[in-house]
Amino acid sequence: MKPTIALVGRPNVGKSTLFNRLTKTRDALVADQPGLTRDRHYGHGRVGEKPYFVVDTGGFEPVVDEGIMFEMARQTLQAVDEADAIVFIVDGRVGITPQDKIIAQRLRQIDRPVWVAVNKVEGMQRAVVTADFYELGLGDPVAISASHGEGVRDLFNEVLERFEVPEDDGESDHPKFAIVGRPNVGKSTLVNAVLGEERVIAFDQPGTTRDSVYIDFEHGEKPYTIIDTAGVRKRGKVTEMIEKFSVIKTMQAIEDANVAVLVLDATQEVSDQDARVASFVLETGRALVVAVNKWDAANQEQRDRIKREIDRKLSFLDFAKFHYISALRGAGVTDLFKSIDQAYTAAMIKIATPKLTNALQLAIERQQPPLIGKVRPKMRYAHQGGSNPPVVIVHGNALEKVPASYWRYLEHTFMKMFKLQGTPLRVQYKLSGNPYDDKKVPRKMVHPGRREK
Repeated sequence: MKPTIALVGRPNVGKSTLFNRLTKTRDALVADQPGLTRDRHYGHGRVGEKPYFVVDTGGFEPVVDEGIMFEMARQTLQAVDEADAIVFIVDGRVGITPQDKIIAQRLRQIDRPVWVAVNKVEGMQRAVVTADFYELGLGDPVAISASHGEGVRDLFNEVLERFEVPEDDGESDHPKFAIVGRPNVGKSTLVNAVLGEERVIAFDQPGTTRDSVYIDFEHGEKPYTIIDTAGVRKRGKVTEMIEKFSVIKTMQAIEDANVAVLVLDATQEVSDQDARVASFVLETGRALVVAVNKWDAANQEQRDRIKREIDRKLSFLDFAKFHYISALRGAGVTDLFKSIDQAYTAAMIKIATPKLTNALQLAIERQQPPLIGKVRPKMRYAHQGGSNPPVVIVHGNALEKVPASYWRYLEHTFMKMFKLQGTPLRVQYKLSGNPYDDKKVPRKMVHPGRREK
């Protein structure tokens, strides 16, 4: 499972700037104003082959005992509790402050590894600017510049040294599926219906957290692992600290699963939060089954409405099977297993290179890549580059000029030809260098531009 790294510190020390650099996004608001981040942000980071989750917290003002700053401090403490490692960010230009000392005292009492990152050191002598921060008693301070990227990679290489690279889910020998969705859509009821138990009885497994429960069971003499996750609430309606960070555990559960079962409520509209969870499943590349629960409780008007909303808001899930069920009554639950098995098989499929190359050539015969000026991209052959999700790597020349629409065409063609129901498929391309060119241009593997952030 990916480690979670929390960024903590006083307001306006550069946590959000560092978060944006680590995730290669602009998801966290950045401004020269303390307290701008009142809620936490979470995202993906990667150093070499080591992926991780990173959490950007609000400013930590431990001396405040009421109001919004107090709530921000509570969130930060919860982030520390949930994290596998903490990066404590301080301001190298301001120097050590009384608040820094109080935060350091709190961090010395926890059983998580802590690194002190002295930020905003661009143009300064690092040995001099970090000297005062040894007083915090948290080991050797590391000088960085979040805005310029100086020292950031070295710091996170050091942080991630103690964590192993997560194992490839492609080695799983049986389906592992996560039940995900908003609170109160019937996830726990569905888990009980799947298990045939009136309540969930589970044992801990390595990597299991209190918010996600892993349960091994058999259905039809076939082994499965079901992951029961906490609900993901809309940010504005979240008040309890554990609920605020349940989204991290849900993200981890989705990544750790082979198949995600997204539960919707037939008596309610498809919300933006439902769409965001679905988008994360798609972004992660996990196979998907959608269970529209409480179908027995929905009247005809509600049934018609949710079908229209699924077509409108979840049209990007056209690869997934939809089931209309009643977890409370057990109606339709057995059919879920057929789709889970089908999605798992599709996600773990192994396709021989000749078959993929033939499929590529058939796709090209039906519709060639468009001319770019006077050049038509040349696609030579394809091979499989991974599973869960299936990855197809296309080799050729001038492939960087192929528009995103054509890559989508290839994805849909491969999925149709190989009958991949329930899983997304990703296409990458590898540029071939000219073997007679003295420059010896190396081959380069690239994701189509529409997936780049």
